[in-house]
Amino acid sequence: MPFPPSPRARSGPRRRSLLAAAPAALALTGCTGGDSGGPAGDGPSAADRAARARASRDSEALVEHYDAVIAARPGLAGRLRPLREEVVRHAQAFGGDRKASPSVSPSVSASVSPSAASSASPSPSATVPGNDKDALAGLAAAEKELADRRAKALGGAPGELARLLASVAAAGAAHVYLLTKGNA
Repeated sequence: MPFPPSPRARSGPRRRSLLAAAPAALALTGCTGGDSGGPAGDGPSAADRAARARASRDSEALVEHYDAVIAARPGLAGRLRPLREEVVRHAQAFGGDRKASPSVSPSVSASVSPSAASSASPSPSATVPGNDKDALAGLAAAEKELADRRAKALGGAPGELARLLASVAAAGAAHVYLLTKGNA
């Protein structure tokens, strides 16, 4: 006799599958700043270098967003630091030189306003929301927007860059889950 279906149907992927898939995707593709997958001796094209620089800047802006939330909402620091460090590694994989240690002072704050949530770059003049839930929602919105943009950029990206974009977009999607539903 088959078991009846669960009365509570889940939507979306389960946390365990996301947590298992994201590191596996990163391990398979490798977060490296290596070549673009072209023939030996051919360096990355100008378009490839520009795409990598843009992706690195986007990740660095997201790190600044994390820094601002951590500075304004210190109670979230333990939950956010591992995600922030991963975003730092993403910036480095794209060729950025951002260091893993926080570079924000407690007096600095960044935005998570509705307009800033749609861009990966926070505005240094606005403030972080006054409660943890809204601060996490703003970070999740920034992560989602950036992951979606990277997923859309896959079509025109050459080999290694496409793999790196896919890997980082998958990690960003896992971050969204952890920020909204997960217990990081």
